[in-house]
Amino acid sequence: MVVPYPPGGATDVIGRMIADKLGTKWGQAVVVDNRAGAGTTVGAENVAKSAPDGYTLFETTATHTISASLYPKLNYDPIKDFTPITLTATIPLVLVTTPKIPAKNLDELLKWIKAQPGGASMGSPGNGSVQHLTGELFKTKAGVNTVHVPYKGAAPMITDLLGGQVDMAFATLSEVTSYIKAGKLHAIGLAHDKRMSAVPDVSTFTEQGMKGFVGATWFGTFAPAKLPVELRDRIYKDIQAIVATPEITKKLEEMGAEVNNLAPQDFSKLIDAEAKRWAEAVKISGAKVE
Repeated sequence: MVVPYPPGGATDVIGRMIADKLGTKWGQAVVVDNRAGAGTTVGAENVAKSAPDGYTLFETTATHTISASLYPKLNYDPIKDFTPITLTATIPLVLVTTPKIPAKNLDELLKWIKAQPGGASMGSPGNGSVQHLTGELFKTKAGVNTVHVPYKGAAPMITDLLGGQVDMAFATLSEVTSYIKAGKLHAIGLAHDKRMSAVPDVSTFTEQGMKGFVGATWFGTFAPAKLPVELRDRIYKDIQAIVATPEITKKLEEMGAEVNNLAPQDFSKLIDAEAKRWAEAVKISGAKVE
C-alpha cells in the first residue's frame, strides 16, 4: 500500500490501520510504502505505472484531485490512471498558530498578520495539498499576505509549528488535537460547518464572521486503472468491513474523522466533482506550485 506522505501523518496512520487489518484478513502482509514528495505526485506516479493486479493499493487524500490543476506536466492522469475503491473518512481542517503569536481568535490573528512587514508564514504538508490550497483561499478571502512554506508531510510541518519556525498552518484536526488540548498550539478556527466533539471549544470560521469558509481532506483507497471489477469489489467489501468494526470506527472518530465508507461508483462521482471544484479554486486563488 503506497502512502504519498512520510510516517506520522493522518494518511499514514489510516493507511497502516487498513493495511494491518487487510493483512490479517488476507493471510499475507500488506506493507505500507511511504513515497512522499511533490504534492503526493511521487507516490501517485508509482501507483499509476503499477500492474492492476490487486497487489498495489494507494491510500491518499483529496490532494490527489488537485494535482492536475497545479502540475501541468504530470506523467500520469489523476482520474484516468486510477481505479477508485472507497472513500474511508473525512477530517475537517483547523487553522492553528504557534503560541508565540498573541492572537486568540480570527479577528486578532488578521490584525497581527497585517502588522507583519514581510507577511506571516503559512506552513503546509506539501505543494498542492488541500491545506496549501485552503491557505491560499484564506489569504484571498481575508485580504492578508502570508508566505507559503511547504513541507514534505504533516509531521515535519507540525514539528516546526511547535518550535515556532513557522507561524501558522491549516492542519487536519486529527494531527493537532492533542497539541491544542495541551496548549502547545492555538486553534484559531475550524473550517467546518459545525463544531467537532474532539475540540468543542474551537469555534468555526462562520461563527467568527468568515461565513461559509470550510475546508476538509478526505482519505480514500485507489488501485491502478483497469483493475478487474470483481477484484475491485472484493477489496472494497473487505475495507468496508474493516472500517465498520467498532474498533476502527472508534479510532477514526477519536482522530476527529467522519466515517464515510463510500462504494466505488459513488467515490468515482465524488472524485469527478472534487477535481472540478479544486480546479476552479486554483483559478480563483491564483495558487501556484513553487
